[in-house]
Amino acid sequence: MTVSWRISALADRHRALGSTLEDWNGMGSAWSYSHDIALDHAAIRTKAGLMDVSGLKKMHLVGPHASAVLDYATTRDVSKIYPGKSAYASMLNDAGTFIEDCILYRTGPNSWMVVHGSGAGHETLASAVVGRNAAIVFDDDLHDLSLQGPLAVDFLEKHVPGIRSLKYFHHMQTTLFKRPVTISRTGYTGERGYEIFCKAEDAGPIWDTILNDGKDMGIIPCAFATLDMLRVESYLLFYPYDNSQTYPFETGPQGDTLWELGLDFTVSPRKTGFRGAESHYRLKGKERFKIFGVLIEGDVPPENGAKLFAEGKQVGIITQAMHSSLTGKTMAIARFDVDAAAPGKALEVKGEKVNGPATAQSLPFDDPDKKKRMAA
Repeated sequence: MTVSWRISALADRHRALGSTLEDWNGMGSAWSYSHDIALDHAAIRTKAGLMDVSGLKKMHLVGPHASAVLDYATTRDVSKIYPGKSAYASMLNDAGTFIEDCILYRTGPNSWMVVHGSGAGHETLASAVVGRNAAIVFDDDLHDLSLQGPLAVDFLEKHVPGIRSLKYFHHMQTTLFKRPVTISRTGYTGERGYEIFCKAEDAGPIWDTILNDGKDMGIIPCAFATLDMLRVESYLLFYPYDNSQTYPFETGPQGDTLWELGLDFTVSPRKTGFRGAESHYRLKGKERFKIFGVLIEGDVPPENGAKLFAEGKQVGIITQAMHSSLTGKTMAIARFDVDAAAPGKALEVKGEKVNGPATAQSLPFDDPDKKKRMAA
């Protein structure tokens, strides 16, 4: 494992499950366990699975100017976010291209928590607070345990009063097994799920109790790489693995627009004044590619970077693929030429692992109306 500067309190538990703790975002993360990852995928889609996603970066932004900082640094109208509510947002550079996604949690009148991945979120906020009456605290003690799947609410309801009525993209401060936590109805799976934010010293006991008490319900520990299967089905992008930082353009500037990524919905209606706003709106209609889906014949997923051809011409590149034992389908997210992103278009995959026919498909593959994650 690469030497990491962030330490998971669950590292020994992950090792006991067979993980070698691969580095992600500066933290040793359990990308795989000794059991088949297909079991993890099935658990989250049909029952529930528990995952350590503490490699996400957590920051507290406080002070009278905290909201103004976020209003400039992100694409959301933060005045619409009240304490107890959260929102998925993007961050752009001055050129109007995507540099990070994040979730904004309003925790009080002048206080926020911002959770982001491996992009430039921390640097962006650190720059934006300069000269403002606001401060950032990077909280690496705070761990994030993600309990995802249709039975997650049934398990938590036994221990957390009011959890079933917690709405999608809302959060509550409460206790779990007599330990202080913030529970958020969010996740990166496309299922109804919850993220449990807790102190490092409480992460182990909470992890153990959920797995012990939830065993009869089929709740199992799930490896981080399971997210790559779930996100393909649910059209959830993972920076920088689906971006031009990994698959650069042959000519022209690098960087992807929200219009190209299908993330333009993260801009609040009629919002202006955020970083990169003018460039963002000017780039509408100038898409160089489109994120689209691929259905592939056979049960072997192609490797990332496999090429897509139509009528002898390369029209795309696969950024993540998976095979589902539940549906029997092999699916992928891909970067397509705009005119090739049409449902039903005949394709050919050419890669090291797979060479064969495929079909272009609209995203998401699973639950396009988001009924599962938004269920009352």
